Amino acid sequence: MAKVQNVQLKDYRNIGIIAHIDAGKTTTTEGILYRTGLTHKIGVVRGEGDGATTDWMAQEKERGITITSAAVTCFWKNHKINIIDTPGHIDFTAEVERSLRVLDGAVVIFDGKMGVEAQTETVWRQANKYGVPRVCFINKINQTGGDFWKSLETIHTRLSRQAFPIHIPIGFEKEINGVVDLIDMKAYTYSDYADHELVQAEIPSDMLERAKNARSLLVENAVEADDELMMKFLDQGEESITVDELKEALRKRVLAGDFYLVTGGDGRGVIVEKVLDLVADFLPSPLDVDAIWGVNPKTGDEISRKPDTAEPMAGLAFKIATDPFVGKLIFVRVYSGKLKAGSYVLNTTTGEKERVGRIVRMHADKREEIAEISAGDIAAVVGLKDTTTGNTLCEVAHPIALENITFPEPPVAIAVEPKSKADQEKMGIALQRLAEEDPTFRIHTDEETGQTIMSGMGELHLDILIDRMKREFNVEANIGEPQVAFRETIKGTAGAQGKHAKQSGGRGQYGDVWVRFEPNEPGKGFEFVDEIKGGVVPQEYRKPVQQGILETLNSGVIAGYPVVDVKATLYDGSYHDVDSSELAFSLAGSLATRAGIKQANPILLEPVMKVEVTTPEEFMGDVIGDLNSRRGRIDAMEDLQGGAKLIKGFVPLAQMFGYTNDLRSMSQGRAASTMELAQYEEVPPNVAQEIIESRNK
Repeated sequence: MAKVQNVQLKDYRNIGIIAHIDAGKTTTTEGILYRTGLTHKIGVVRGEGDGATTDWMAQEKERGITITSAAVTCFWKNHKINIIDTPGHIDFTAEVERSLRVLDGAVVIFDGKMGVEAQTETVWRQANKYGVPRVCFINKINQTGGDFWKSLETIHTRLSRQAFPIHIPIGFEKEINGVVDLIDMKAYTYSDYADHELVQAEIPSDMLERAKNARSLLVENAVEADDELMMKFLDQGEESITVDELKEALRKRVLAGDFYLVTGGDGRGVIVEKVLDLVADFLPSPLDVDAIWGVNPKTGDEISRKPDTAEPMAGLAFKIATDPFVGKLIFVRVYSGKLKAGSYVLNTTTGEKERVGRIVRMHADKREEIAEISAGDIAAVVGLKDTTTGNTLCEVAHPIALENITFPEPPVAIAVEPKSKADQEKMGIALQRLAEEDPTFRIHTDEETGQTIMSGMGELHLDILIDRMKREFNVEANIGEPQVAFRETIKGTAGAQGKHAKQSGGRGQYGDVWVRFEPNEPGKGFEFVDEIKGGVVPQEYRKPVQQGILETLNSGVIAGYPVVDVKATLYDGSYHDVDSSELAFSLAGSLATRAGIKQANPILLEPVMKVEVTTPEEFMGDVIGDLNSRRGRIDAMEDLQGGAKLIKGFVPLAQMFGYTNDLRSMSQGRAASTMELAQYEEVPPNVAQEIIESRNK
């Protein structure tokens, strides 16, 4: 374990490693840990040995992919770097989302043989959403087919024109042995990627012209950061800009979030030191990031917190993990003040006070106990019982609620049942624990069948969760076929009466309401509007009406799927002095919903996936024909490096189960695909009719 050093806040870096699956994120993180002295060897992601440090789950070691975001802390040239190695597979995109929410900067890794890939675009969009400044590392350019310049071209065409090399590689493919640093115009070489240090040398003569041109382009774009520097550049030329001025200007441009520095090499090798230099020199410290804003939960007023230990403590819980030795770990980014072990904090999301047991700094799955976390830092807390992802933790005397993290609804569901009576109780505990950790994993019980339904982001996501349930919680379960999470909504408007009147001797039950149902904006969910004039429905019965409507919408009206994006307006009704009750009005709301939804042109919605397939040209016709047969719409086709083709389209999820295996057999194992949820769309009437009939059997 590297000794904790006293580092000033301006030298903290909270960064994420983000990329498409297999671009080399975890290997590069391993290279960083090795170069910063945290490990004595570089772990391998696949194959023999102990595996990568940050891929510590059994499922990660076996599959050679990252599933959870692992947090590690290392030190480089008097900088403290908290690194989160995020997953690349689209099923675990929520891990990237919640990591980017609390990080200040990111290193985006590209596979130098493939350039920009499907998931690279997704994580790039996520980083744009949170305004995260980035540097780019083109990995694997020393392998056959690796090409720094072609990969850079794909960054320009698919992500941003504002990406500029700060280092350019010396050599090509297996001959690569270093880089030219365009800041100081020196070459840094190695004889073997595992060398212990880079050797400074003169730039090879055959590269001098290209290096000069690349530097001129870099300087020309850097000086835009500062008007005075721009005038100096225009008056006196490139030579007048000093190295320090150039670095300062580049840092300003990178911090603005729309300008990216690019380097390349082998993620396992000594060249990773150049990536660490970029992180230290150009990515933001917590002091470079604006003060975080939240609201006072008591008054609703907007308040801010600066990254300062003198401010009241405020932090965000962004990840939950179960540690076999210490139990539930809550990863927290502290934005202001200090979070101390043994202190009490207020969870403003739940309104409860909780005691911070212990605080640990994580080195992947190893722990080091610390007394406190200060503003700008990230660590894990033990002992918080009711804190979940997205909750705000703050000082009891100075409450603040930070913006929560939103996650998409999971589109794939499977039924799961315990194999034996002994497994039944254990399964309940296991599912609850897994749902606490993963905000895109949901569990509910099907009222009609009594089955437990697990919902997740994709088949792989659910596979991993079932595998974890078996290994970590020792639960054996029978698993059903994957099902699509359909939704219902309405296209028309209808008003309906719901009247519940029952007389059975003694006090009866009476509730009578008129409710208008109309479509809401897509994604806006359920909205309840109270338009009661006078007291035809007393105030205390209106909330139960809303509850009755909501419960009925959640259990579906035409096929038993939740009804979404509906606006319900309560506009009339009547009550009885003696017989009316909350229950009667809740039932009246439910009856009005069943009648009203059926009259308002109800339709079924299905999740439609954005699908991207990379295939050799000879299989392109088969791939397109197959996607068309799955009710797919082809959106675009592009040429990729190495003569491959990229096919983009939209296909209903219901048609995509088992697609990976079908694609492999169709293309002799040479094509690959990714898919992510794009939107919900109306199911064609003939297909909808079949679904409704099978559900209502």
